[in-house]
Amino acid sequence: MTQAIQATADGVLPKADTPTMYFIGVTTGQSSIMRVFPAWARRLDISERIVGIDCRPHDDPAVYRRVVSFIKSDPLSLGALVTTHKIDLLAAARDLFDALDRYAELMGEVSSISKQDGRLAGHAKDLITSGLSLAAFLPEDHWKRTGAEVFCLGAGGSAIAVTCHVMEQCLADNRPSKLIVANRSTPRLEQMKRIHQKLNPGIPVAYHHCPDPRQRDAIVNGLKPGSLVINATGLGKDAPGSPLTDGANFPQRGYVWDFNYRGDLLFLKQARAQQQVRNLTIEDGWVYFLHGWTRVIAEVFHIDIPTSGPEFDVLSAMAAKVR
Repeated sequence: MTQAIQATADGVLPKADTPTMYFIGVTTGQSSIMRVFPAWARRLDISERIVGIDCRPHDDPAVYRRVVSFIKSDPLSLGALVTTHKIDLLAAARDLFDALDRYAELMGEVSSISKQDGRLAGHAKDLITSGLSLAAFLPEDHWKRTGAEVFCLGAGGSAIAVTCHVMEQCLADNRPSKLIVANRSTPRLEQMKRIHQKLNPGIPVAYHHCPDPRQRDAIVNGLKPGSLVINATGLGKDAPGSPLTDGANFPQRGYVWDFNYRGDLLFLKQARAQQQVRNLTIEDGWVYFLHGWTRVIAEVFHIDIPTSGPEFDVLSAMAAKVR
């Protein structure tokens, strides 16, 4: 059984009458997970019930507190995956968590909510899942071989996670020559900078406040060949459009990664229009979606789900049928 409800500051969330996992997002009813999860649940021998909880982007903190309090207090509410609201939810409800993992503390976000022995735990899984997803399409020695750069559009939770992965997990002799971040507002850029300063092993980083998309175009147009351009803004899914205009020229032999896999996907369309002439490798958010969900499901239900191999391939194929 699947459904989605709109969360409000004073609304009552219905108590679960069977073990239930939640999906806290913006337009959860449109997500493929609502069709994928029941099939996965039967394969994994877990509860099939998932319920979407929709909140407005940057919602009232009282809304997030109500949602977290409900999951914490309701016996059959087992946990949740959080998207879009990862930073805002933790900022509003940090005191309601009994435990946070290292990455949740570091990045100030929660993407996974689970329970263990009556305690509510928050985890930040995106650093792990973005790393798994990046490794699936980027050649292992890419940075060492090319000296290319990373340009991340956006400075929210997913952007912080993938840039932290690059800083923390890339080997000393195989790192991007530069990390560039652009965002249309400054508070998230400042927060990202504070987090990076705790981790950065020496990768040069440039932070750009770019309220005008033409400013972002100019950065893309100056990237080195082979560079990676990431859309971590949510534009194309949570809201229509792209962080770039059609005046952006992607780097020759570059890699283009959109964290979205549904929506109008304008950023992907812009990249595909240049794919042949600029020899681009283009990746959408589907593999990120798979890793993101399987890591959180494993946490919520306290089961082991492999990140590669035959069983992961089966789950991927099952999901692809309803994509």
